[in-house]
Amino acid sequence: MKRNKLGKSDIYISQLTLGCMSLGTDLKKAKYIIDYALDQGINHLDTADLYDFGKNEEIVGEVIKEKRDQIILTSKVGNHFNPQTKTWFWDPSKQHIHQSLRNSLQRLQTDYLDFYMLHGGTIEDPIDETIEAFEQLKQEGLIRAYGISSIRPNVIREYIKRSSIDGVMMQYSLLDRRPEEELLGLLYKNEISVLARGPLAKGILTNEGFNQSKAKAKDGYLDYSHDELNTLLKKLATIAPANVSEVALRYVLTNPAVTSAVFGASSLTQIKKTISGKLEHKLSDDVVEQLKQLTKANSYQAHR
Repeated sequence: MKRNKLGKSDIYISQLTLGCMSLGTDLKKAKYIIDYALDQGINHLDTADLYDFGKNEEIVGEVIKEKRDQIILTSKVGNHFNPQTKTWFWDPSKQHIHQSLRNSLQRLQTDYLDFYMLHGGTIEDPIDETIEAFEQLKQEGLIRAYGISSIRPNVIREYIKRSSIDGVMMQYSLLDRRPEEELLGLLYKNEISVLARGPLAKGILTNEGFNQSKAKAKDGYLDYSHDELNTLLKKLATIAPANVSEVALRYVLTNPAVTSAVFGASSLTQIKKTISGKLEHKLSDDVVEQLKQLTKANSYQAHR
């Protein structure tokens, strides 16, 4: 599988990233999913300390401990949580980031992270303090690079101006084209990689799209009503008759700002279906234009 450079760093990640949030808490099942991803050429795993209140990191760490050197490992920080009470609050302070990184390393059974992200962020945060925390961890060799996971343009712009982030994870798909309006070009210009999460829009952009639309979007999805989604899916099937998820993934990967598309899987069957398509070649300009005509150019303003 093709690998792309992460920002200005010396890290190269596969064009597909396995988002580990959906793995669940069954170690054996998670191992099947992760091992299959690695066998297919995926080298980038994304988790977060908050997922299952630390349990997700523990499972990922157990699965990969014998092959850590083959993997680019990412986790996230910023949610100060209590695993006993299952409660949390936002905390982007330096003290919390430093302590949480050490807790994550212990759960993941490793002595460093390749990429570490702030798991959210607001414009009211002590942004300079947060950046200083990540820079110190980088200098200490505990992380190789850092970034943020955010869909807030105002927050992303501040990190572009004030930090040396190498990547931003944000929601981006055919159904959620908000980043195209004001973020993708800016990040590409500044050599900051985009990690596109939700490229399959909760499974709506797959061959099971009608069922997923009924189950997860009966009240609509962003700017789309349920009826509009079904109409769109019928038209999309004429463009991608064999593999809707392949086209959906290739769409986000076609944008030069996007380094990797982040997808989740809760079963071996699901991951096999998701990555069964051929992603080596980008979509033609004609197909991209057809897809854009079919969907809406969403605006962040409409969803703030």
